[in-house]
Amino acid sequence: MSLRARFALVLMIAVLIVVILASIITMHLVRRPSDARVSEVVAEKVQIARLLFQEDPGAAERLGLEIGPAPDYNSIDIARTASVRDLLRERGQGEETSVFWRTEQDGERTTHVAVPMQDGRFAYLGIPRRDTFASIPLLAYLALVAIGVSVVAHYAGIIVMRPLRLLEDTVSRVGADGMLPNLAEKGPAEVRATAAVINRLSARLNSAIAGRMRMAAAAAHDMRTPMTRMRLRLEFLPDAEERAAWSADLDELEHMADSAVRLVREEVGAAGAGPVRLDLVVAEIIQEMRETELRIALAGVLPRAEIAGTPLALKRALRNLFVNAATHGAGATVTLKIMDGKVVLKIVDCGPGIPVELLTRVFEPFFRVDQARRQTVPGAGLGLAIAREIIEKHGGTISIWNRDGGGLEQTVTLPLRG
Repeated sequence: MSLRARFALVLMIAVLIVVILASIITMHLVRRPSDARVSEVVAEKVQIARLLFQEDPGAAERLGLEIGPAPDYNSIDIARTASVRDLLRERGQGEETSVFWRTEQDGERTTHVAVPMQDGRFAYLGIPRRDTFASIPLLAYLALVAIGVSVVAHYAGIIVMRPLRLLEDTVSRVGADGMLPNLAEKGPAEVRATAAVINRLSARLNSAIAGRMRMAAAAAHDMRTPMTRMRLRLEFLPDAEERAAWSADLDELEHMADSAVRLVREEVGAAGAGPVRLDLVVAEIIQEMRETELRIALAGVLPRAEIAGTPLALKRALRNLFVNAATHGAGATVTLKIMDGKVVLKIVDCGPGIPVELLTRVFEPFFRVDQARRQTVPGAGLGLAIAREIIEKHGGTISIWNRDGGGLEQTVTLPLRG
């Protein structure tokens, strides 16, 4: 859950708890009167009426009260009648009083109390109906409050967390070259300040990285001049064996310089968006390697796989992986499949593999598994670094791990061209 969602959730829960507590207190304050309290009020009303009727027998007619016989037994509220009579008995009144229900012409059920008069008839006094608590309107009110609080909390979360959201979006947009995107400095003051800081950081990083790349390229290029002079001097060495040893060392230095220049070009260059038939590229590389007597085999049929990118860069990256597997792994087998809208290329070799503690370092520039730097196979240790740089620029991934049965497995995943 994002920080914005957490903030909105906490705010919404806090407001809802306050609203619910306030509603409970309101329900307690406006609750209906108890039955005992209603019976007490009815008993007082009956007592006053009886005293009035004793002093003035005709008061009921003059007041317009309804007068009739004793109510039917089936309509009497036994419990409330007993409660009222108990209260009247405590006050010295009789027990003829009854509380009963009656259905009016409109179908509404009303409650009355029958007060005995001196002539044997009863005066009917109405008892106000107790309204039920408005639970449905209260629930509707709470639902409305919950919806309103949710909307406000979500909006507040967006506003408060906007600078952090900006940072999250910026990090997600960092490309394979590690460059930060330039942000528009607009919106609230906090957002503008955050965008300005990120833009300054991006400018400094881009300048530093570009400077390092130019320095590395210049150094690798400048190495060729002294190496050329050294090759000229080698021609004057009398010992042929010593001349061959020096020539081999110079070949290695020249290869390292060329590899460094290629790595810099891949890091500062951008991948094209043209269509590339990866299956044809793989077939071409395998054919070239077989002509140089490198052991490499193709497992199965190559399916048609079209991706977006630069053919030469992809060919360079895959050739580095194929050559590594064929030379260091004593032969390799290549498999190309299409799975879930992606091209999956696997290169499996039969070599000794790589120590587990060194697997995380294989993509480092100039890294070699042989810690003593004995070089049985020519190379500058930049093949995997260049390959990963190219593949990541094309939106793909590369992973390397040791197989259970021995050997190394390299897996390249690239998105299909839409």
